Amino acid sequence: MLSQIESRMSRHRAARVQLMLLGVAMLLAIPAGAVFAQAGMTPYTLVESGQRFGTLQQAVNAVGEGSGTISIAPGAWRDCAVQTTGDVAYIAEVPGKVAFDGQTCEGKAALVMRGRSMRVEGVTFQNLRVPEGNGAGIRLEHGNLTVRQAWFRDSEEGILSAEDPTGTVLIEKSTFSRLGRCDRGLSCAHSVYFANYGNVVIRRSRFEEGRGGHYVKSHAARIEVVDSSFDDSRGKTTNYMIDLSVGATGLITGNWFVQGKDKENYSAFIANGAEGHNHSAAGLTIKDNVARLAPGVDRNTVFFADWTGDATKLGANTLGPGLKAFEKR
Repeated sequence: MLSQIESRMSRHRAARVQLMLLGVAMLLAIPAGAVFAQAGMTPYTLVESGQRFGTLQQAVNAVGEGSGTISIAPGAWRDCAVQTTGDVAYIAEVPGKVAFDGQTCEGKAALVMRGRSMRVEGVTFQNLRVPEGNGAGIRLEHGNLTVRQAWFRDSEEGILSAEDPTGTVLIEKSTFSRLGRCDRGLSCAHSVYFANYGNVVIRRSRFEEGRGGHYVKSHAARIEVVDSSFDDSRGKTTNYMIDLSVGATGLITGNWFVQGKDKENYSAFIANGAEGHNHSAAGLTIKDNVARLAPGVDRNTVFFADWTGDATKLGANTLGPGLKAFEKR
């Protein structure tokens, strides 16, 4: 009799566990916004009004065509939003403690931006993938973008833009890790890729452990990359550190470059005009950088390769063994 009672109790416990697991599975299947609403979670606060929202899209819609700041509570949120108008700032309540994890809008990115201006501070973007192979933290389609103290990691792309020749991009104090891909017969993805934007500025940022493509690929007419680092020592099947695909003027200075062993293309660190000559590169200045090969890597390569023939200015740079300063292609 005792063994029969114990057997029934065991079956009841197993049934309870199965019900708990089923409940968890059903919860995970519910869209992120619905989970927030059911749990009473309101991680987004519109600073100007104090209104709280359960989904990021609700908060963005509340800003509308005006200007607003959205404060984001700590947590890993499976959420995304599309900004079509206005000026919106997306600010982590605690920098480094807010992550948009794995959820994309429009099959593009965690944040799809085509308003007047967008500012992102203290936010992490991670685990973002889409069928086209270019899932990004930010898809910039129009307007001005400022990114500060943000982290982009373990995704197909960090930031990807469309064309806006009047737009500007500023990236400061941000890190791009384990991004990019070049497989499956799809167009390559890169750590950051800017189409024909007017001006792109990258300052005091870090690029590391690329997983394919270039670290910085840009079709912008003007670019600045200043006081940043490119650590390719643990990269896999990567290409150029900086690819100014169709020519650009601007400034590349104060940066630290290390080229790793596992390269799809190791022929140059910085390339200018390899895909065309849409923009003048006259006055492009490259100076006061440090570049070398990773320990154990023995090859010959070129620091700066130019296809444009424009009057660029290659100043003094500290180059390690195996690096030739310049090559005309």
